[in-house]
This record gives sequence, structure tokens and C-alpha cells, in this order.
Amino acid sequence: MAAQKINEAHEHIAKAEKCLKTSLTKWKPDFDSAASEYAKAAVCFKNAKQYEQAKDAYLKEAEYHTENKTLFHAAKAIEQAGMMMKEQKKMPEAIQYIEKACMMYMENGTPDTAAMALDRAGKLIEPINLEKAVDLYQKAAGVFENEDRLRQAVELLGKASRLLVRLKRLDEAAVALQKEKNMYKEIENFPMCFKKTTAQVLIHLHRGDYVAADKCVRESYSLPGYSGSEDCVAMETLLQGYDEQDEDQVYRVCNSPLLKYMDNDYAKLAISLRVPGGGGKKKKAAAPQGGAGGAPAPAEEEDDYEGGLC
Repeated sequence: MAAQKINEAHEHIAKAEKCLKTSLTKWKPDFDSAASEYAKAAVCFKNAKQYEQAKDAYLKEAEYHTENKTLFHAAKAIEQAGMMMKEQKKMPEAIQYIEKACMMYMENGTPDTAAMALDRAGKLIEPINLEKAVDLYQKAAGVFENEDRLRQAVELLGKASRLLVRLKRLDEAAVALQKEKNMYKEIENFPMCFKKTTAQVLIHLHRGDYVAADKCVRESYSLPGYSGSEDCVAMETLLQGYDEQDEDQVYRVCNSPLLKYMDNDYAKLAISLRVPGGGGKKKKAAAPQGGAGGAPAPAEEEDDYEGGLC
């Protein structure tokens, strides 16, 4: 089966080369037909799992689409070349091709396609390079924002913010979250503004900046429905406990369902939060039924952010 597909691919390449030849009666190469034949060859190579040859065929297709001034199709072919690199586990090269395709989508006047490709690239690279994924998600968000597609933009910004927290780049995460919150306010999704305020407070307290955390809550009072909401009361209680160095109060808020069931990166910030000078890990206050062999408190399960962030 594979051998048959490879033979088919070479037949398509031969046809493509014939399309490019000129003669006394054919003055111009037929770039459109050549690109079509290389596209068919690429699919044959891909089906035969000959990914390097498929990549080369896609790049040839792109070359002739460019000659034919059909940039959108050229960009698609380059993006497919990137996917062939992905199949070979050559992720940096895959991302380079996809980014190049995105530039061509932009030049062609199809920014939505560019943004979606950047998002796909972010998902591909995220398992091995969080920094690059942040960059790609932010670029994609920027493209959507320029097109006034704020719902799509804010979703991608959210991905970037969570990864910045995971990377412990908390100053940048705080800035990204403020931008998210502003966008949610603009599209009048106020419940999401409440959640972003909670995430902001956790980040600022991990940065050791109580003033900034308190300011986030105060500014949110102007949001419809925030004052007196569950989110608001929780943050007021958390800030009071943090300010008064009341470990029990901070522990109760940070281990409440409201915070524990946030996105995982923010939930980890919550369960690892310590009050200044609070010392060791929090013991469960009233757990006589658990005894010495009881299950550990959630705060003891994972502590990725302990040490140096507060």
C-alpha cells in the first residue's frame, strides 16, 4: 500500500514538472496545475507516512501558489508542511512553518485564519515549551482583538495568563489578568470579571503586594453585582485574614470550594498561599475524627508555589 502511494506521488510530481515546462506554443509555466499536482503528491506521501517528502511537496505547492499569486493557498500548504514536521516530532520547525503561514494569512487579508492557526500552534508546543505557547496565544489574541473579536481574544489571553502563572512569571500574569478583566467588562460578562478579580488577588498576595490585591477588590465594587457577591465576600475575608495574619481564616477561604474549583493553576495558588510570618503548613483546625492517620489537608498535597513567592 505504501509503495503504491509513493509511486502515485512520483507520478504527480512528474505531471507537475511537465506543467512547468515552456515551449514555442506555451510561453508561460502553468503554476496553478503544478501546485495542484504537488498537493496531490503531498497527500500520497502523507498517506505512505513519508512525512519528510510530504513536507517538501507541500513547500513546492506553496512555491507555485505564490508564483500564481494565490497567497491563501500558499499559506495553507506551508501550514501543512508544518504539520508534517509535527508528525516527525520536530516541533520547533513545525511552529516556524505555521508562524510563516500566519504571516501570509495576514498579508492575504484573512486574519481570523491566522489567529486560529496561531492557537493551534500554541496547543502543539504547549506540552514542551510553555514560553513559546504563551507567545503564540498572546499573538493570536492580539489578532482577534484587532478584529474586534473580543470573545475569542479573551479566551486566548486566559490561556496565556494561566501559563504565566505556571511559569511563575507572576508580574506578567497580573498584567495579563487585568487585560482579560477589562475585556470581560467590555463585553459585559461580569461573572467572569468576578473570577478574574479573585485570580488577581491570589497573584498579588503571592507577589507580596497586599495593596495591589486590595485595590483589585475595591475597583471591582463598581462592577454590577460584585459588592456582596460570594466572590466579593470571599476576597474581603481573605484580605482581612492575610492582613491580620490569621492563618485559620486564610486557610478556610483558600480551601473553600469557590477557590479550590477554579482553573487548576489558580487553585494551586490558593492552597499554597501563606500569611506573612505564618511559618509552617496549616494544620486542620478541628479534625479529631480523622486522628493521626487522617487524610492530609489539601494544602499539603501540592505546594508548587511555596518558597519565595510570598
